[in-house]
Amino acid sequence: MRFIGKFVLSAAFAAVAMAPIPASAQDGMMSVTAAVAPRLTFSAAQMELATAVAADSDLAAFYGANGLRMVFTGPDGAVLRAALRRAVALMPAHGIPVQRYDSTAFGPPRSAVEAELAHARQAAMMLRDLSGGVLDASRVDPEIKRSRADVSVADAMIRFAAARDPHAAIMSAAPRHPAYAQLQQALAGPEELAVQADLTPIPEGVWRIGTESPAITALRARLASIGFTAESPDAGIFDAPLAQAVASYQQAMGLAADGIAGPRTVRALNGEGAVAPARRRAILIAMERLRWMGDASFDGRYIWVNIPEFSTTVFEDGQEIFRTRSVVGKDRENWRTPEFSDMMANVVVNPSWNVPRSITIRDYLPRLRANRHALSHLDVVDRAGRVVARDGIDFAAYTDRSFPYRLRQKPSDDNALGTVKFIFPNKWNIYLHDTPSKHLFGNSVRADSNGCIRLGDPQDFARLLLAPQVRDADATFQAARDSGQERWLRLTPAVPVHLVYFTAWPDGQGGLRSYRDIYGRDARIWQAMAEAGFDDGTP
Repeated sequence: MRFIGKFVLSAAFAAVAMAPIPASAQDGMMSVTAAVAPRLTFSAAQMELATAVAADSDLAAFYGANGLRMVFTGPDGAVLRAALRRAVALMPAHGIPVQRYDSTAFGPPRSAVEAELAHARQAAMMLRDLSGGVLDASRVDPEIKRSRADVSVADAMIRFAAARDPHAAIMSAAPRHPAYAQLQQALAGPEELAVQADLTPIPEGVWRIGTESPAITALRARLASIGFTAESPDAGIFDAPLAQAVASYQQAMGLAADGIAGPRTVRALNGEGAVAPARRRAILIAMERLRWMGDASFDGRYIWVNIPEFSTTVFEDGQEIFRTRSVVGKDRENWRTPEFSDMMANVVVNPSWNVPRSITIRDYLPRLRANRHALSHLDVVDRAGRVVARDGIDFAAYTDRSFPYRLRQKPSDDNALGTVKFIFPNKWNIYLHDTPSKHLFGNSVRADSNGCIRLGDPQDFARLLLAPQVRDADATFQAARDSGQERWLRLTPAVPVHLVYFTAWPDGQGGLRSYRDIYGRDARIWQAMAEAGFDDGTP
């Protein structure tokens, strides 16, 4: 005898048979009832439970898999009830509002089925929240291309109900990325950043290297009182050690770590303003973003593109093994780099550039209408991929919608993609690539692309990716480069790549790095989080 793996739900009933149900009997409640009636007899409580969970696919799957057996009620459910109470009490450590969970489940006795359902719904909601986030990412901002994490809450419920330590089973649903635990620690403090109130306040101003003022003495004293000491023979001069101390304090507080004591930093050190809530908001948003990535694996090798940090990093077994500066999309509609995860499949050496249609229509077609011989570095290509002579095309005859051609740039040193691009097939046509515009990597704010990610060290990145699968990555890459032709080198296995947007991130030493919210996404996320009951501690 065995339970079927899939079972039929209707608006009023969910049932599981002890043996396979014929396909002809899987079309509705009456057919299911008729099919299973000869084999199973359900109690009134089981029928009530089945009816109640039919509209919740996760709970229907859980109770269907266990034969509609109640697990939270009676003496046998005491361990699960206690684990659930403990887990609810610990939700603030995840920054999740405790009021999301039904406190009446722990109240006066009710009917067995009602008590069962109250606990089960809390457990399912908690597992959903921890494994996939409280909010639906794509509804918060359409440029966040993350669907709900593909985590089976029913399977998690089964593990929870069967676990020797059910509390640990619930907690294991939280993100496994080590940064999550570090963010939890940051959320819990730090009390040590509260400056003594009796110290001389720092006057308002913008204090930076080279400034000489009594204000610098006050700044130095306040930093030293909380462990950010910067020794100097002249306490009244803002020198490099003091700038480093200011930057370290800013990182710990979740401020932009520029080493300049501007108004926000001064207010924080004086115990004023809303810096602490701002820091808490940044941490809460970062934790929710990690929960949105609940089904991602961070084992082995993966690529991490943090958009507001303007950097691309490769990690292997939890350790950073490569980092390069990056250029991301401009802060314009349809130019901003989206957030999603995928698998990097190919390194393309000497790439052609197939101009995206949006760029063709917006930037190039008007110039071709004015002069068909403009943009001579681009080929005009038909739907079959054949190059078409421009003399036979009346560009002015086409509208933006009806233009039937695409534009393509051949491999060259001046190609817009440079010497190499990195493909992870996706419907937004986003990829990583080289660029001839090397000057952009000297900018502190590097939001200058049409959406794709440009790399400061693309050839080193290519060799690193190829190294695990070839004997000599340098020679392999150089041979492809010297061919002068477009060469596709498959990555086996493909490498996970995550395009993310973290404005707050642990530095690994107990501090917190902060980055500018270049697209305003965090502001939109916080608005949705506040509406969901999240609290930044604002008085």
